[in-house]
Amino acid sequence: MWQSAHLVVHMKTFSTLRHPTAFLPIVMSLGALVTVLMYLAMHGPAPQSDEGAAAHIWQFLMAGQVPVIALFAITRLRKTPMEALLILASQFLAAVAALAPVYMLHW
Repeated sequence: MWQSAHLVVHMKTFSTLRHPTAFLPIVMSLGALVTVLMYLAMHGPAPQSDEGAAAHIWQFLMAGQVPVIALFAITRLRKTPMEALLILASQFLAAVAALAPVYMLHW
């Protein structure tokens, strides 16, 4: 009984994840993380005196998620609350992954 209910939640979560407002924030966070990692690979961890293009791209990707996540929460929390909360948690974890290197390097 528990396994079938658990499987149904996962199936609904995957179908909800197909909506752009569900997956775009995750993709944007991963893009921000890749931007930081590419910058580190090319320039090293030393902070720059002036913000460059990589910093602006990172800021755009992270700030651009906020309205998308809000739209997702507004449209999906009432329809499928459990699935929406799982996806919101995934979006949060992806954002934390993109924020972590910036925080750790004191940029």
